[in-house]
Amino acid sequence: MKLFQSQGNPIPTWRLVVIFGVIALVFSFYAFRLFGLQIIEGGRYQEYALENRHVTVMDPTTRGIIYDRNNIVLARNVASYNVMITPAYLPNDPGAVQNIYRELAALINVPSVGPEPSQDQVKNFTPCISEQLAISQIVFIQDTNSPYDPVRIKCNIDQKTALTIRERQIDLPGVSVEIEPIREYPTGGLSTEVIGFLGPVPAGAENQYPGLVPNRDKVGYAGIEQYLQDILGGQNGRREIEVDVAGQELGNLDVPIAPVPGNNVRLTIDTRLQNAAKAALKGELDYLHAESPNIKESNGVVIAMDPRSGEILALVSWPTYENNRMARIIPSYYYEQLTRDPNRPLFNHAISAEIAPGSVFKLSASLGILNEGVVTPEKTVDDPGKIFLTEKYYENDPGKPRPYYCWAWRTGGHGKNVDFLTGFSQSCDVYFYKVGGGYPGQVENGGLGIWRLGEYAKALGYSLYSGIQLPGEQDGLIPDPDWKRLTIGENWSTGDTYISTIGQGYVLATPIQVLRSIQTVAMDGKMMRPTLVKEILDQEGHVIKPFEPQMVCDITKQCKLRCDTSTDKCTIDTLNLCDLQTSQCKKGTFDDTIDTSHYPFYGNVIQPLDDNGDPILQNNVPVTKPISPWVVQLVKEGMRKVVVDGTAAKEFEGMEINTAGKTGTAEYCDDLARTQNLCQPGNWPAHAWYAGYAPYDNPEIAIVAFVYHGTEGSVVAAPVVRKVMEAYFELKSIDKGSGGAGQ
Repeated sequence: MKLFQSQGNPIPTWRLVVIFGVIALVFSFYAFRLFGLQIIEGGRYQEYALENRHVTVMDPTTRGIIYDRNNIVLARNVASYNVMITPAYLPNDPGAVQNIYRELAALINVPSVGPEPSQDQVKNFTPCISEQLAISQIVFIQDTNSPYDPVRIKCNIDQKTALTIRERQIDLPGVSVEIEPIREYPTGGLSTEVIGFLGPVPAGAENQYPGLVPNRDKVGYAGIEQYLQDILGGQNGRREIEVDVAGQELGNLDVPIAPVPGNNVRLTIDTRLQNAAKAALKGELDYLHAESPNIKESNGVVIAMDPRSGEILALVSWPTYENNRMARIIPSYYYEQLTRDPNRPLFNHAISAEIAPGSVFKLSASLGILNEGVVTPEKTVDDPGKIFLTEKYYENDPGKPRPYYCWAWRTGGHGKNVDFLTGFSQSCDVYFYKVGGGYPGQVENGGLGIWRLGEYAKALGYSLYSGIQLPGEQDGLIPDPDWKRLTIGENWSTGDTYISTIGQGYVLATPIQVLRSIQTVAMDGKMMRPTLVKEILDQEGHVIKPFEPQMVCDITKQCKLRCDTSTDKCTIDTLNLCDLQTSQCKKGTFDDTIDTSHYPFYGNVIQPLDDNGDPILQNNVPVTKPISPWVVQLVKEGMRKVVVDGTAAKEFEGMEINTAGKTGTAEYCDDLARTQNLCQPGNWPAHAWYAGYAPYDNPEIAIVAFVYHGTEGSVVAAPVVRKVMEAYFELKSIDKGSGGAGQ
C-alpha cells in the first residue's frame, strides 16, 4: 500500500477497486437493459412506435334538419365562429408572439398574458367551458400536450370579428378561425317537448355511439333529436394519417372516407296548431291559478291527432324549457333549476306521466258491459248519490260496509232510471260502480269484473306502449288481483273493482293512451299507431321514406299481434289481417314494423278470462272475441250526448262543428299534495281531463287535455279542447282559401 502511494498516487488501492466495480455494475445494468429493450422486446416497442405514428381522425358530419308538416324549420344548423391557436405555428421570437397575443386580445376581449397556470387549471381545463384563462396560459397548456393541434381560445365570436381575424391571418401566424355548426331551434320553447335538444356523448356511453368523438360531437338528449339520432346524426368521415413525434400531420395512410350527412325529417306537427294548443293550455292554467291561489303547482298536456292516420298535429307538455339555451353547452345552473322544479319541465308529461285517468276511462268499462251483456243499453239502475258496498277481500270474508259516492251525491245523484246513455253522458259513478262490480238486486253475478275490465282496457291501448317516436314513454297500469298480491301484498277487494271501473284506485294511464282510446272509438274500432314522423328526406330534399298510416288493429275484428322478443318475429292471430305491412318485426326507429324490444304485445282484441284471470279454452285453444260494431257505435252516441246535454254541454254550447267527447275528474293524493296539506278526507284534490273529437260523423281531429290539480274536467280541460278544435278548423279554412296544403 505504501509502495503504491509512494509512486505519487494518493488513492488507496481498495478504493480504486470499489470505484471500478461500481462502474462495471452500472455499465452491466445498462447493457442488460438495452439488450432487453432492443433484442428481447424490440418487436413490441416497434409496434408501439408505429401505432404512435398512425392516428385516426374523425371528420365531423352535418346533422339533419327538422321541419314541421308545413316546412317550417324546427331545428337547423347555424355557423358558430371559434378563435383557434396552433402553438407549433407561432413565431420563434418571443416578442413577436407577445405582439400576436396583444393584437388578438384586443379583438376578442380576452386577457393576453397571465401567470403560468396551476396544476389544477391544467388538469381541469376544457376550452370554452372552463374558466376563461389568458391567451398565453391556454397556449402553454396546449403546447405542453399537443403543439400541432389547434386549441380554442374563444368560442362563438360574432361574424364581423371572425372575418377581421381571417383578413389579418398573415399578420397573425398560428391564429385561425374555426366554423362550427351549432344547433338552433327557431321555434324554441314552442316545440321543445317534441324536438328536444343535443348534448355531449355521455361519459361511459361511447360504445353506444361508434364513430363519434367525445367532447366534440353531440347526440340527442330528448325528443325527436334523441329518438331519431341514427337518422339525423349521419356518420363522421374517417382518415388514417401519419404524424411525427410532435403530432404534426405528415399525410394520409389510406383513402379517406368522406362524412355522410344526416337525413332531414319532416314531422306531422303543425306549428300553428301547436302554438294555439300551448296558448289555450297556458291561458287556462293562468285562470286556474288566479281563481285558486292555493294551487301552487300545476302542469298540463294537450295532444291533437288526426284520428284517420295517427298523425300527431300538436303535442304540448307544460311547463317546458328553452332548448336554445342548451345549444352550445348545457348550463349547470339552468339544468339544476329545471331538475328542482316540482313540475318537472324536463319530463314529457304527454307520454311519460302515469296518472289516474278518471272518467275518461269509462269508455273501457262501457265497451265491456255492453259487449259482454252485463246489462242491456236500456237497463236502468238507481243512483241515489251514495251507496254502500260490503267490501270483501276473500270469498268467505264477512266484510264491512263502505260508502261509495257519485260526483253528484250532494244533489241526490242522478235518480232511479239511469240507463247506459244517461250514465255515460252524465258520467254517473254509481251506474259504473254497479255495472263494473255488481250490486245485489240490480246487477247480478259481480258485474263486468276486474279481469274482463282489464281486457277491454287493453283493447283500447291501455297498459300498452303506443309506439310514438319519443323516448321515455311509459305503459301505465291496469291492475288485477295477481298484480296487487305480488306488488302490495294484499288480496283484491270488491271495492278495488268499483274504483277501477271509474279509472281511479290503482289504474294509471298516460295522456297519449287516453287519446288513442278516443281515437279508436271515433274511428269505429280502428286503432292507429300515433306518429310524429311524416317523411324522411335526404340532404337535397328528396323523400326517401314516406309516411304510411299504420293500423295496429281493428277491435271489431279478431286481430292480435304477438311478438317473440327472442326471435324478433311477429305472428298475427287473426281472421282478418289488419292493415299491417308485414308480420316480421325489425328493430328500428322509423319503420312500418314493430320494435319487439319495446312492444312485446302490440294491439289487442278481447280474450275472455275466467274468475281467476285464466284464458277460457276451446279445444285447448284460448278463445278470442271481437267487440261488436253496434257496441262501438253506442259508445260514440254516448260521447255525442256528453256535449249535447251531458257533463260538457255548457262548454261546447254554440260550437258550429258537431263534436263528441268525455270528461274526466280524477281525485288524487300524491306527495306534492300532502306537502301542501291538500289531502283532506272527503275533499281530495283532483286532476282535470277531457278527450274529444270532431266532426262527430266524420272525424278529422281528436284531442286530449289534461291539467294536474285542475279541479273538474268540464271546467278546465274541456275549454282547452274546444279552443284547439276551433283553431284547427280556422286554420283549415285559411289554408283552403289560400290554396295551401293545410292539415
